[in-house]
Amino acid sequence: MPPGEVRYERIVVETDRYRVEGDVKLPQEGYRSRISDYLNRREQEFLTLSNVELRSIDGSGRDWDTPILLLARQHIRLVVPTTGEEI
Repeated sequence: MPPGEVRYERIVVETDRYRVEGDVKLPQEGYRSRISDYLNRREQEFLTLSNVELRSIDGSGRDWDTPILLLARQHIRLVVPTTGEEI
């Protein structure tokens, strides 16, 4: 997708161990422009996030940041948009 045709949406994903906050790249409009469309692609096994903050749910302090994260769909328990506003 050319740069003008994409947008980034900030989401929060929870797994059994981490609360993950990051940006998902979506088309500006049309096919697969919603988070639900992006997550429900059967051929996609990993969710790709950028500008990621990982926070340990158990408070152990195993928190870290990374520029990119590939998160296996099988570990996802919850996905929530942070504000509903585009970045």
